[in-house]
Amino acid sequence: MNRLHKREINKLISSKIIFDEPLSKYTTFGIGGPAKCIIYPDDNNELSKVLKFTTKKNISTIFIGSGSNILIWDDGFDGIVISLRKTFKNLRIKSNATILAQSGVMLGTMVKNAMHKNICGLESLVGVPGTLGGALIMNAGAFGSEISNYFFKAKTMDLKGVIKNYSYKDIKFSYRNSTFPKDEILLEAIFKCKKGNPDKIMKDRNNASKGRKIKQPLKYRSAGSIFKNPSNKIAAGYLIDKAGLKGQSCGDAIISNKHANFIINIGNATAKDVSKLIILAKQKVLDLFNINLELEIKLIGFPEKVIKEIYFA
Repeated sequence: MNRLHKREINKLISSKIIFDEPLSKYTTFGIGGPAKCIIYPDDNNELSKVLKFTTKKNISTIFIGSGSNILIWDDGFDGIVISLRKTFKNLRIKSNATILAQSGVMLGTMVKNAMHKNICGLESLVGVPGTLGGALIMNAGAFGSEISNYFFKAKTMDLKGVIKNYSYKDIKFSYRNSTFPKDEILLEAIFKCKKGNPDKIMKDRNNASKGRKIKQPLKYRSAGSIFKNPSNKIAAGYLIDKAGLKGQSCGDAIISNKHANFIINIGNATAKDVSKLIILAKQKVLDLFNINLELEIKLIGFPEKVIKEIYFA
């Protein structure tokens, strides 16, 4: 992305635009170099203009929500970052337990509002970070519940600025994955839920919150779980722990002593620091258990060389 592109994008839309902004300010990890441009589209029309422009000019474009499940390289991202978290925030809960939410709504906000309406099934997700858009695309889950359990339909926009509609019949969900097209941005979703017993809802919510506080290093900056669990019976954190890697550090990045599937930033950790611990954990677990751990977090702006080291470790 060059200076001419910056001038053109400024004239094209009236939405909030920030140039050469450190992405470390926009991730829960607190890590990441600058983006050439961050855009918060005001509405579908503005978003469509941006996507048509980036496609025509062949400018690299990524979508981020609250930055809770990503690791951005230290040199940043040479392209446009699109975020809906400050603008696409409409949330409506109907009396029949149907939830309509735009993708910028924080998942925790949606869950809390649903609980206030005595809607059950979502309460274990109350502490899961991130926006609704990112949560649905990656099929966020916790304590046996997944957001896809209640999915009904959604709207997305492709890179040509065209809105598309999907129903629950069109999308397949699996563990931390969905078949939403990777080159489309989720705009909004509808969930069909059920009413439940308020006391049970609160009990399940408290149990989930207590479990999260006990098991996860919530006092430190992180991106959540680094790896997907290999199966329902084997947890990635268990394997990393058994490999003796709890407390292993590189710079200010540390494999948490509390939960081995969390890498925490205790100060000024870099993406390079974290990537070295990722490679170490993958290699040790592969050597000891013949299991190749799969990343749950998304890597952005990483050099090809480091990508190969991570995925072939």
